Amino acid sequence: MPRYSSPYASSFSFGPGPVSTVLKAIIGANVAMFVATLLVPSLTLYLGLLPVAVLEHFWLWQLVTYMFLHGGLFHILFNMLALWMFGAELERTWGTRYFLKFYFVTGIGAGLLTVVFSLLPFGFARSLYGADIIGASGAIYGLLLAYALYFPDRPILLIVFWVPAKWCVTILGAIAAYSSIWGMEGGVANATHLGGLLVGYLFLKGARIHPSAELKYRYLKWKMNRIRKKFDVYSGGRADDWNRRIH
Repeated sequence: MPRYSSPYASSFSFGPGPVSTVLKAIIGANVAMFVATLLVPSLTLYLGLLPVAVLEHFWLWQLVTYMFLHGGLFHILFNMLALWMFGAELERTWGTRYFLKFYFVTGIGAGLLTVVFSLLPFGFARSLYGADIIGASGAIYGLLLAYALYFPDRPILLIVFWVPAKWCVTILGAIAAYSSIWGMEGGVANATHLGGLLVGYLFLKGARIHPSAELKYRYLKWKMNRIRKKFDVYSGGRADDWNRRIH
């Protein structure tokens, strides 16, 4: 998880702040589907991502629905925690519309790449062809990649060590690549993780950030600076108070 500190404060706080309406909706949908699959396990066969079903039966909806299914309590807990920790600040930076676009493009793109990967003539790839892949990890890895690009030096807790976001993404990507090639899946489709990283990178670097989202962000920063100046002059406030991040 990321750590936030301020040069004006003697301590730091965890977390990016409150959960937005959009994040609540995404997390709520994941929790609802998790409960539904506990009650009706067979739903996983129709809503999880099976490359064989997508290619041979054209069950294309699975490229979306697999993102809302999870295999256990810790699986959904860590994915939703990461969605909040990294997604909240990215949504504030981009705006809600662009955030949603990025989330679903990386999730669906990671699913598509996993289907393509399962067609490769290698044992570690062919094992995915009949596998049932579930989880929001493809989109989560995309968010992690974006977070590292926007905040490369922001500390992230990786197991027990604080490391810069750029190195955290590098380490996680290397682990996913190694696990995918050597079949050390442990129930997790690491190829999907790699797909999320790749799609996220190509989307941000190739498709370009939407100009309106950037302009909106810059306008809000300008507006906050104007409010800060008024606050300092008329209300006797302290300028350094505005630089604090309280979560």
